[in-house]
Amino acid sequence: MIRDDVPKRARKASGSTTPGSGPAAVPGRNGGGKGYRRVAAFGGVYSNHLALAAAVEDARRREVDAIVCLGDLGAFGPNPDRVFPILEESGAFVIRGNYDDSIARGLDDCQCGYTDPMDNHYARISYQYTFHNTSPENRAWMAGLPYEKRFRLGDLDVLACHGSPRQMNEFLWESTTPDHFLEKQAREQACDVIVGTHTGLHWARRFGSRGWYVNAGALGRPANDGSPQVYYAVLEAEDRELAVEFVPVEYDHHELAREMREEELPEEFVETILTGWWTTCLEVLPGKERARGRW
Repeated sequence: MIRDDVPKRARKASGSTTPGSGPAAVPGRNGGGKGYRRVAAFGGVYSNHLALAAAVEDARRREVDAIVCLGDLGAFGPNPDRVFPILEESGAFVIRGNYDDSIARGLDDCQCGYTDPMDNHYARISYQYTFHNTSPENRAWMAGLPYEKRFRLGDLDVLACHGSPRQMNEFLWESTTPDHFLEKQAREQACDVIVGTHTGLHWARRFGSRGWYVNAGALGRPANDGSPQVYYAVLEAEDRELAVEFVPVEYDHHELAREMREEELPEEFVETILTGWWTTCLEVLPGKERARGRW
């Protein structure tokens, strides 16, 4: 069951809070074969600390047993170091995304997987800003993040990753991802449910006799639907039955836009936050997904 309710010159990050052992290192949260009943899955945070804080609060009201953050903590938004204290305090499991991997390893680009020159132009601006405004302590912490997380949800085996089980920056779009591909991935990974993100658009599908794929979308920017709200996913299992709800999150997007302008991030990024329509990274979208947007 599915329910759907050029930046400021690089400067050395300072005054940041380091997560220390980090949310991914919370002991005993899903070890020893323990199963959960209800789990929240957060897609790309993209430095949107205001949406992240609102989502954590909402997930707690829903009494989830655990929060899984699927990576890409930075990108797009302002002040990337502000997300780390929120993640630490939440006790979330955090998985490594392509952004986290690149920043931790000091790479030259975000490994976003774009091929279009304009998409890569904005990706470079975002990555350089995020890299130079993430503290050394937080970069070192991201270097310890795992590439995947496995846990039990009811009687289901869940694999949480960033892009796909086979590739960290693989885009799994609803319109172009066939069931047989998902069945093959689930079979090879010995799991019933695959949870991912990377596309920025939330969707879910049941495949085969008992398999599920859930894309949690993104907390960091709207879903290209004309609304400034963002989404996360709640997965709830009773034995082998899974229910997926995509939860809309309202937050102070005007304040985020103000911070973005203060940091001299591109006005195109700000427009997306204010209007809910994507203005960048459009060429990577398949035809059906792009047709749902404005541009």
